[in-house]
Amino acid sequence: MKKYDDHYEAEYNLRARHPDFETYFERWQSDSAHARNSLPCSLDQQYGDGPNMSLDIFPQPGASHPIVLFIHGGYWRAMDKDSFAYPAIGLNDAGVVYVSVNYALAPSVTLDEIVEQCRQAVVWVHQNAEKYGGDPDRIHISGHSAGGHLTAMMLSTDWAKWGAAEIKLAGGIAISGIFELVPLLETSINDCVQLDQTAALRNSPSAFVPSNGPPMIAAVGANETDEFLRQSREYAEAWNAQIGNGQYLPLKGFHHFDVVCELGRTGSELNDAVLAQIGL
Repeated sequence: MKKYDDHYEAEYNLRARHPDFETYFERWQSDSAHARNSLPCSLDQQYGDGPNMSLDIFPQPGASHPIVLFIHGGYWRAMDKDSFAYPAIGLNDAGVVYVSVNYALAPSVTLDEIVEQCRQAVVWVHQNAEKYGGDPDRIHISGHSAGGHLTAMMLSTDWAKWGAAEIKLAGGIAISGIFELVPLLETSINDCVQLDQTAALRNSPSAFVPSNGPPMIAAVGANETDEFLRQSREYAEAWNAQIGNGQYLPLKGFHHFDVVCELGRTGSELNDAVLAQIGL
């Protein structure tokens, strides 16, 4: 049997830490089904040719509305967009175009490929924003857990190198993100993701904070593990040292699996912070 680092395994193996995790998954699925059934939506739009390269859009009437693009978590190996339609309920009501993004999962693809797919999704949303009532210059990237990591990777992307110099992201909201991947190397998470030291460093956005960028919120449940608290706090500190417009937002009373529910809950501390970033 493979030997893991006991400390990091306890800090990052969240399903072991929260044996009731499936109740949260069921809640996400139920609330997301309600969102799809109650709101106008354009489902399963393809942003690329690969498997799972699709997204769901909850549009707005009219034009020039802000966009929140959400990237799901699951340690790059699980979950999909269908469980994360629920934030659309509160965000749509506030005048936001909400987009939930799918991507292929490890081990069928590498983390480098997942990052590339998310970049393709951002480019697609930028190019097609106006069809759904959105403003391509008001795209706010968000995500939870592994999606928080992918959010940060999008914020660190040099879009000119992707032939999309016109993309200027308006903001970022990384919820319970992982910004330094080396601690995962000696955990069970890596059995599926299969990172080596070089790949972990290459995909650690804490090392690639851009020299300029939009406002960024690093939110985390105050009841999360010490490592998740450290990761969000230090990423916000690095962002502020480099740019000055980062916010560390520990949310009292929440842990890893319930904090993400606050994104679309009208009147919550996280929802208020997101709408303030957007300017609503």
